[in-house]
Amino acid sequence: MATVRNLKIKTGTCKRVVKELHSYEKEVEREAAKTAEMKEKGADPYDLKQQENVLAESRMMIPDCRKRLEASLADLKATLAELEEANQKEGIEIEEARSTIADVERFFQSTEA
Repeated sequence: MATVRNLKIKTGTCKRVVKELHSYEKEVEREAAKTAEMKEKGADPYDLKQQENVLAESRMMIPDCRKRLEASLADLKATLAELEEANQKEGIEIEEARSTIADVERFFQSTEA
C-alpha cells in the first residue's frame, strides 16, 4: 500500500541519486584534467598509473549510478500511480513527485541525445 510518506521518501531518493550522478560526472571531468596535466608534465609513471586508476574508478560509478536512478524512477512512478488509483491526486508531495519525474526524464533524454 503506497502512502504519501513513501512517496516523499522515493522522491527524495530520486533527487539524491541525481545529485550523486552529477557529482560523479564532475569528478570524472576533474580527474581527466588532472591525468592530462600529469601526462603533459611527464609525471612519474607510477603516479600516472595510480591517477589513471582513480579516473577509471570514477568512470565506472556513472553507469552504476544511472542504473540506480532508473530503478528509483520506476519505483517513484509506481508509487505515484498507486496513490493516484487510490484517488489521492493532489497535494504538495504529489506535485513534487511529478516534478521530479519530469526532471529525471528530461535528464535521461538530454544524456541520450
